[in-house]
Amino acid sequence: MSNPSELGPALRAWRDRVAPGTAGLPSGGRRRAAGLRREELSLLAGVSADYITRLEQGRATTPSAQVLTALARALRLSDAERQHLFLLAGQPAPTAGQLPTHLTPGVQRLLDQLDRTPVAVYDPAWTLLAWNHLWAALLGDPSTLRGRGRNVLWRHFTGPGGRVSHTAEGTTAFEASAVGDLRSATARYPDDGNLRRLVADLRAASTSFAHLWDTHAVGTHEMDHKTIYHPEIGPLTLDCDVLTAAGSDLRIVAYTAPPGSDAADKLRLLAVIGTQTMA
Repeated sequence: MSNPSELGPALRAWRDRVAPGTAGLPSGGRRRAAGLRREELSLLAGVSADYITRLEQGRATTPSAQVLTALARALRLSDAERQHLFLLAGQPAPTAGQLPTHLTPGVQRLLDQLDRTPVAVYDPAWTLLAWNHLWAALLGDPSTLRGRGRNVLWRHFTGPGGRVSHTAEGTTAFEASAVGDLRSATARYPDDGNLRRLVADLRAASTSFAHLWDTHAVGTHEMDHKTIYHPEIGPLTLDCDVLTAAGSDLRIVAYTAPPGSDAADKLRLLAVIGTQTMA
């Protein structure tokens, strides 16, 4: 049962305890409180500042599950706090049969602290959930992507592609590994409607995906070697490792280069220039 009178105070309290610096935002200047401003929470969650204001003031009382998930992630809520947020808003909390999308505090700290390594977090269906600044600098800022645009398989099989390039042999291996991993996810999360729709839409949009899906192969996508073509500094050949966060089934993807290599030098340069365009 919803409790809108408690939803606003809870959001304000959680917002007040998140220091901007820990969320990767500038913390200088005069501030009335140590926590996030509404505009900063809006930026992190992808929810309008006006809507956050209305939620906190009790003038909006029925946020969607997607909005609640984004707020919980931006506010760095624990699992118990996220459950409480959903209950206050009158929404059923995510169940064990649905894809996990909540970043645990440990995974969030990993993103915050690995600032010299491109790192991102995906759900088990390979939809991008979060990333650090160096990831955005390497692969392009994902903040403008919405919905299926953040899903690796959708972008690969239906386009447009990104900056990652595969050889013909590498493409075959990647597709088999990724589709097998997605099929494994459907067995672990049978109640997730978004996952079922993703598979159905991929089968309809791509004959290559449909053929691979119909083989019923299962597996896990764990590591790869990828060449990324950056528009400013050229190609980088990097190791791509996929780790699974214990207890959450989230996928942590990191790109690394051997010390002293040309790719390592280019990553250091990217850490300096970020997403800006060099003249």
